[in-house]
Amino acid sequence: MAQDKAVFAKQKEQMHTGKGFIAALDQSGGSTPKALLQYGVEESEYAGEAEMYGEIHKMRTRIITAPDFTDQKVLGAILFERTMRAEIEGLPTAQYLWEKRGVVPFLKIDKGLADKADGVQMMKPMPGLEALLTEAAQDFGIFGTKERSVIHEANAAGIKAIVDQQVEVGKMVIAAGMVPIMEPEVDINSPTKAEAEEILRAELMAHLDQLAEGEDVMIKLTIPTVAGLYDDLADHPRCVRVVALSGGYKTDDACERLSKQPKMIASFSRALAEGLSKKQSDDDFNALLGSNIDKIYRASI
Repeated sequence: MAQDKAVFAKQKEQMHTGKGFIAALDQSGGSTPKALLQYGVEESEYAGEAEMYGEIHKMRTRIITAPDFTDQKVLGAILFERTMRAEIEGLPTAQYLWEKRGVVPFLKIDKGLADKADGVQMMKPMPGLEALLTEAAQDFGIFGTKERSVIHEANAAGIKAIVDQQVEVGKMVIAAGMVPIMEPEVDINSPTKAEAEEILRAELMAHLDQLAEGEDVMIKLTIPTVAGLYDDLADHPRCVRVVALSGGYKTDDACERLSKQPKMIASFSRALAEGLSKKQSDDDFNALLGSNIDKIYRASI
């Protein structure tokens, strides 16, 4: 499913103005066993990496094919690379999302976090990134990407380095014909969270002001301590949307905090899958997922 200009324009408009949220279905590597355990799959139930990823794909397929997982409330979904290469009901996952659900597909591209320095964790090197970006856009019809780094304290040098790296990678994504979701997460447990967010907002705004017309980005941020802190980022002509990560908050807490941010929509992972279990009947699974989707949707609008 190669990228189509008319489809891309429609997807971009959906991400810019649509009512709803982005589902983060991109747990990978070290976080996969934890996600499976939450879903009721013990490590003894699979042997090796291939079986583990097989189990997580079954979980994601069950979520994506659920009755409430449509563009009525879910605007986009972030996929892990293996999920992009896998299929749902005989279609590549991204194609299924868009054609059968009306949900815009994104791809997680970072390779995890480097060790902490200057109060932050930068993204690890991403060998082969240009080839992956070309393949994602041209072969799979992926609309955008997501790349995460983490801020632990209000260290101006560290936060500047994080944003510089995010923008550098973001420009590679734009050059490949996609929209990057830059995700400089602020740790919700940081004792200097509010101060870090002020520094981050200023750094992001400075970079947005330097982007040329057509160099459009999305930004995924921790729900800020100060309500409305990121409103001016959301209003910037180079910013398609500002989205919020749940950051470890429980679903109800994350939704309550997000409801105070009029210009942010959710991009939740743990909160979306909270309470779901492999052992639930389809009716029970779909009812609980539908309830989670509705909570996150209402907090996003």
